[in-house]
Amino acid sequence: MADRDSTTTQRRTIRPHDYVARSQPTSSACLVVLQGVRLGQRIDIGEQPLIIGRAPECDFQIMERSVSRQHARIWRGPAGYRVKDLDSTNKTLVNDQPIIEAELRDGDHVTIGSCVLKFMDRSSIEARYHEEIYQLATVDPLTGLYNRRQFLELLEKELARSANHRRPLTLLIIDLDHFKSINDRYGHPVGDVVLKRVATALQGNAREEFIIARIGGEEFAVVLPEHGVEAAAQFAARLCEAIGTLDMANSQIGPQRVTVSIGVAAWQQGMANVSDLMRAADLQLYRAKQSGRNRVCSVGSD
Repeated sequence: MADRDSTTTQRRTIRPHDYVARSQPTSSACLVVLQGVRLGQRIDIGEQPLIIGRAPECDFQIMERSVSRQHARIWRGPAGYRVKDLDSTNKTLVNDQPIIEAELRDGDHVTIGSCVLKFMDRSSIEARYHEEIYQLATVDPLTGLYNRRQFLELLEKELARSANHRRPLTLLIIDLDHFKSINDRYGHPVGDVVLKRVATALQGNAREEFIIARIGGEEFAVVLPEHGVEAAAQFAARLCEAIGTLDMANSQIGPQRVTVSIGVAAWQQGMANVSDLMRAADLQLYRAKQSGRNRVCSVGSD
C-alpha cells in the first residue's frame, strides 16, 4: 500500500520459553516484551536492580540507536517496584507518559525506544504469563485488535461457513491516508496514538459479529458476515466519515484531519480462497487511493 512503513509490518516470532532468568521462576514480578524484536520474552525481576539499555553490560540489552547505553533502572523498594529514567536521550515512558521516576503497578506498560514491556506483579504470574503469550499470538499489542495471523485464520473459517450455507460475506481493507507523513513530522509515538484512535473508531462503529484486525502498519481489515457489497459499502462510507471527524486535539497533530481509503470486495463465484478475496479488496483500495483518497471503492454483487 502507499505510504506503508515497512518497519511496523515485520514478521514477529513468539518464543514462549525464551526468557532471561534473573531469579527463580517464583519471582513476584516480571516484564514481558509486548512489542519489539524479542516479542514474548520474559524478564524476571529479582532482588537486584534491573538495568535496561544498549550497553552489553546491561541486564536487559536493547540494540537500538534510540536507546541510551544505560536507559532505565527498575528495582524493588520498600513500598513496591519503581522505575527511573537514567537521563536517557529519548526518555522512558510509563503508559505513554514520559517519567523521571515512577511507581510501577500491575499491568503498566514501560516503553524504551520501540520496545514495550508489560509489568506484572501478582502471585499468579505463571498463569498470567502464559495467557499473555496467547494474547501476543492473536492480538495486535498496540490497538488490541486481532493481528494479521489470527485474522486470516478467522477469515478462512468465515469463508467456509459462507460457502457451505450460501450466505454473503464482504471484506473491507482500510488504509490511513498519508500516514507516513504523520510519522515523519510528529514521530512514531504520535503515529501510534493515531492508530489507537482509528482502531477505537472501528470498534465503536462495528457490529459485534464483525471481525476487525490490524493487518499492517497503517492497514486494517473488517470482515462483514451476512453482508452483501452494497450494505458493506454503506458501512464503509460511515467509517470514512467517522474517522474523518475524529478529534485529534490531544494527539499532538493539532487540527490536521486523519482520513482513510477503503476497498470493499464481496466473496463471489470464481474466487477460490482467502487470497482471491484479499486481492479483490486490495485492488479496490488501490482505486480509492488513485482517485484522491478519503473514499470508498467496491466490487462484487448482492
